[in-house]
Amino acid sequence: MKRKQMWILGGGLAIVVAIGIAASRGDSGTSVQVATVGRENIQSKVSANGKIQAVKKVDITANVMGPVTNLKVKEGDIVRKGDVLLEIDNVRSKATVDSLRSNLQATTHDLETSKARLEQARSDFNRAQANHKAGIISQSEFEQASTALRTAQTTFESAQQRVSQARADLAGGQDTLNKTRILAPMDGVVTAKRIELGETAVIGLQNQPGTVLVTISDMSKVEAEMEVDEASIPSVKMGQEAQVRIDAYPNQVFQGVVTEVGGSPIVQTNVNEAIKFKVKVQIRNPPATIKPGLSNQADIFTGSRDQVVAIPLQALVMKEIKLKPGQVLPAGAPREEEGVFVMEAGKAVFRPIKTGLLGELNVEVLEGLKPGDVLVLGPFKALRELKGGEEIHVDKKKKADGKKES
Repeated sequence: MKRKQMWILGGGLAIVVAIGIAASRGDSGTSVQVATVGRENIQSKVSANGKIQAVKKVDITANVMGPVTNLKVKEGDIVRKGDVLLEIDNVRSKATVDSLRSNLQATTHDLETSKARLEQARSDFNRAQANHKAGIISQSEFEQASTALRTAQTTFESAQQRVSQARADLAGGQDTLNKTRILAPMDGVVTAKRIELGETAVIGLQNQPGTVLVTISDMSKVEAEMEVDEASIPSVKMGQEAQVRIDAYPNQVFQGVVTEVGGSPIVQTNVNEAIKFKVKVQIRNPPATIKPGLSNQADIFTGSRDQVVAIPLQALVMKEIKLKPGQVLPAGAPREEEGVFVMEAGKAVFRPIKTGLLGELNVEVLEGLKPGDVLVLGPFKALRELKGGEEIHVDKKKKADGKKES
């Protein structure tokens, strides 16, 4: 082979080897995805599910027992305060009232009679007293007049008490009779009717509520009653803004405000249930056709900050704290610290960070990172296997969504 050809072949092989070495050096270590840390607007929110209900509603129960003889409403009816909703059989109550009224009349007549006798006894006593002083009648006759006055006074007072008792009994009987007519306590809509004509209304007993006959709701003001988990409840406060989505109204978002935050957990029916707290969100401008019981989802906005250092949640890792020689962690102190991996001079370096506001897909970084740092985002397996100090290179085939590749 000629020398020129040998040189060309040798030079070509050297170039190939050099390119291979360079490529090897450029792509050595673990393949990762990266993004440059920057500033973002961050919005923190708590999401929960619940049901729609009226802010003001009344469950009407029976105060007297008996069959329903007249039912004037049905679900969906609009009622005004004082409207008759239903009537319970009043035959016995009415008879009782008639009897008590007659008794009051009789005791009143007795009172009038005893009053007349008292006036007569007082007149006789005054005359006897005058005659006794004049020596016209004896001491015995005077004492008889005095005793008659005291007896008449006692009889009159007893009659007064009987009349008062008769009046009270009549008022109680009339109240029972009135309660056989169930009236609407407020303006609203009949949102539930749980009794039918002819069925018996049952009154409540100790520790046992009576039959709910009708529910009246003021649907001009409605709220979403949510169940928020214990991990999220500390950040939920009165007056926070919220957005509510109701399944029955797709593609619509209703604005609301937090009006109540439960101070104690919702009673659990199963020991394995997660601990949750009741939160109420009043909905502004609800649709006119809204009904109680509709399923909904709400996002409660618990905080926001503009142009803060923020990173995707996927970049966060937990790493065991490295102790210095002789260093001992206090009892109960965490054994791991939160942080991220950054790319420095082609190597993965672990950075402990302090986080702040938690967004839906990102988190605020208060300490440990600055804009311009190259953050390792993934892939998940590689991120979890990094220890720190390994050589890494950027995976050119996969770019981090929404981030500038290093």
